[in-house]
Amino acid sequence: MAYVTISRQYGAGGSEVARRVAEQLGWTVVDNEFVGAVAAQAGVPVEAVATHEERVPSLMARLARALAISSPETFVPLAATGGEPDEANLVAVTERVIREAAAGGRVVLVGRGAQALLADAADQEGLHVYVTAPRAERVRVIAERLELPEAEAARTVDGTAADRDRYVQRHYRRRRDDPANYHLVVNTALLGYDGAADLVGAAARRRGWV
Repeated sequence: MAYVTISRQYGAGGSEVARRVAEQLGWTVVDNEFVGAVAAQAGVPVEAVATHEERVPSLMARLARALAISSPETFVPLAATGGEPDEANLVAVTERVIREAAAGGRVVLVGRGAQALLADAADQEGLHVYVTAPRAERVRVIAERLELPEAEAARTVDGTAADRDRYVQRHYRRRRDDPANYHLVVNTALLGYDGAADLVGAAARRRGWV
């Protein structure tokens, strides 16, 4: 089934582009930010999400559980549980859920190495997109969004990029920023979020997915 993966530079607006693409195509967007929002609104630890999953199986519940556990920086309640899950096991869970989501199709997957994990899938099944912007623009965006001094925003941008690069390199032996790994690279500083989403949507429609 058809799916889109969105890899992104921090501050380039990959999550915003993903939402717009999903809206255009009428698909589901799966982003780590979704997990953080669920945790914050529900005010429950990950065990409660797991229990809910057992009672009411659903794609989003499975994704919430797997991605929340593997993304402690976006799921604060995990730290409160005192648990220290094994990274290899959590990556395996994340991979299994991402594969399941991709197999179901009609989904936009954001981050978590989805492009690298699904790189060997048949070309007609997936569209891999890299969302980028000049560093200065990304630093400006993060400084405004997080209300940080420019120097601190720059360290945050660079540190987050390094973490994401290491994740993909460590688990998939791929360079996350290599344009050859993607079908489409979009620059949001030039195109804007809507313009970038329009290009991704057009590529999906060209493949006859919509």
